[in-house]
Amino acid sequence: MSIIGNILWILFGGLEIALTYFIGGIFMCLTIIGIPFGLQAFKLGIYAFLPFGSTHQYTQKSGGCLTTLMNIIWILLFGIWIALGHLIFGIFLCITIIGIPFGLQHFKLMSLAFAPFGAEIIDK
Repeated sequence: MSIIGNILWILFGGLEIALTYFIGGIFMCLTIIGIPFGLQAFKLGIYAFLPFGSTHQYTQKSGGCLTTLMNIIWILLFGIWIALGHLIFGIFLCITIIGIPFGLQHFKLMSLAFAPFGAEIIDK
């Protein structure tokens, strides 16, 4: 079922979302200071490309207070706006019965896009 969901996701907007994350990650990696944020954008792009059949979890082996600091900077600069975008798309997609699985994927992406540092993407 996840293969069909991923194919439909890619056809109906998932490719554009993933490309947006990848392009943003490339621009963030142009500076030394932006490299950690660019790597998180690449992680979000991979997750946004094939979200069905995978999930994310926050691990204990994260960077501690540095992870918290980076998440705060991410939230203030990018995270709140990206999460709001996923929230809006998720609400609009959940209006129809057919769009509910895609809306739920946007909600899943929203939670990771808000604070990506310290999270790992895992297969179900």
